[in-house]
Amino acid sequence: MLPYINAPFEYVAGILGASPDELKLIFSFILSYPLAGLLKRVPDRRPELKNLLIIGVSLFYLVGLFDLWSGARSLAISSVAAYCIAAYIQGPFMPWISFVFQMGFLSINQLTRQFLNDPGVIDVTGAQMVLVMKLTTFCWNVADGRLPDKDLSDFQRERAIKQLPGIVDFAGYVLFFPSLFAGPTFDYVDYRRWIETTLFEVPAGVDPSRKPKTRKQRKIPRSGTPAAWKAATGAFWVFVYLQLSANYYPQYLSGDEYMKYGFLRRIFILHMLGFTTRTKYYGVWALTEGACILSGLGFKGVDPETGKVSWDRLMNVNPWGVEMAQNTRAYLGNWNINTNNWLRNYVYLRVTPRGKKPGFRASMATFITSAFWHGFYPGYYLSFVLASFVQTVAKNLRRYIRPFFLDPKTSQPTSYKIYYDIASYLTTQLTFSFVVCPFVTLTLSASLLVWSRVYFYAIIGTGLATAFFASPAKAYLVKQLNNRSGASGAKLARTKSQESIAAKEPVLGLPPNPEKDFQEIVQEVKAEFETIHGGQKGS
Repeated sequence: MLPYINAPFEYVAGILGASPDELKLIFSFILSYPLAGLLKRVPDRRPELKNLLIIGVSLFYLVGLFDLWSGARSLAISSVAAYCIAAYIQGPFMPWISFVFQMGFLSINQLTRQFLNDPGVIDVTGAQMVLVMKLTTFCWNVADGRLPDKDLSDFQRERAIKQLPGIVDFAGYVLFFPSLFAGPTFDYVDYRRWIETTLFEVPAGVDPSRKPKTRKQRKIPRSGTPAAWKAATGAFWVFVYLQLSANYYPQYLSGDEYMKYGFLRRIFILHMLGFTTRTKYYGVWALTEGACILSGLGFKGVDPETGKVSWDRLMNVNPWGVEMAQNTRAYLGNWNINTNNWLRNYVYLRVTPRGKKPGFRASMATFITSAFWHGFYPGYYLSFVLASFVQTVAKNLRRYIRPFFLDPKTSQPTSYKIYYDIASYLTTQLTFSFVVCPFVTLTLSASLLVWSRVYFYAIIGTGLATAFFASPAKAYLVKQLNNRSGASGAKLARTKSQESIAAKEPVLGLPPNPEKDFQEIVQEVKAEFETIHGGQKGS
């Protein structure tokens, strides 16, 4: 740590009641804006200077600001290991070796943080979680670069790394300072295209008058205004968090005062605890995304008709989408978007053999990866397991109840659809207020205590709904829907087909269909048993 750098943060922390490390983290997010502006102004023809500036700023953050010498060593070990594995190990198991190493090393640091149990101290696990996504993605992209193009999907072909990058380029990618501590993540090919400015080449079909404006000879479009809006948004959410966190915090729900209120008031406070926690992430992710936009890395292209520039390449959360979600998939799909993409593209689809559809193994591997990646607090696992059942119930409600509020001929909403929308909104939001509570309280005892104080309402509701759809009532609903459609169930079949396509992949690692996965397990075990039994009988 640089001499005397801690003094102003300790002084302000004493006034605000926050920890010095938390103030330093916010300071690093704010400082990244002028530094990103400086980074953007490095001449396009000098990418090596951009890399050196990125590396220097990140090292300042790690050891000059936070004194995280052990953390810097952990990031270095992870990065060097990934680079060496990609460089020296050939064959299809290379990315899996890197994956196991990265997840194992992260798990060690996650357990260390859990035993330390000091939320006011900033450690390196947050940065390492981001780095694990980067490095495992990097190794998969290198592996794809060694395969023939015909064996790759369009997604893989666009991101394949044909030639291993130099050490300095790789270090710049790993230590990109605007996203060092909290993300967002991105593929190496995006970083390389950014640093070479090929990311900003406008397609030939775009009218020259529609091309985005740049300054002087730079190819990076002007990004000050969208970055400022993101910064203002992030500051707003941080302000909201600071205002609400004094009244809604985990220990409050475990205290005696919480039980002085009635049942509905306790549910409201539980919901506000979840909302308050989310505002912290809204603020942090908006601030880091804004710095990425200012540097130019958030550039996603130009609308050929309007000439409007899109800057949402690295968007990690959609607060409106989360807070207004009327179903499980919308709620989870708008949260931690980059992690969703990583789990889908580099775990779920990678576990599946080429030419086959993802099944139980892919779902379970994604679920376990997501759980281990988050850490080992019991609360995480309570939330994950319950959320998987909630997701199944929500899918059944949407499939078998929602059509009653749509015109069977046109599929347009009826006059009663508004009541379904209100009910589904309240159900989704209040159910997830219950589900995510252990993610905040963390420990098993605290999670169960808070759940018991609201009478396990989401567990009971999920259980009753599961039993309902497992009963003859489901067949009755199908019959009624078939009668309404007047086409022997053809419309319902199309609806189920469309929804199965939309929900075929897990969100945040949650199995998309636990019931189907369980049936698949039974079938696999049965087939294995019959194979063994048949072999013994034949001998």
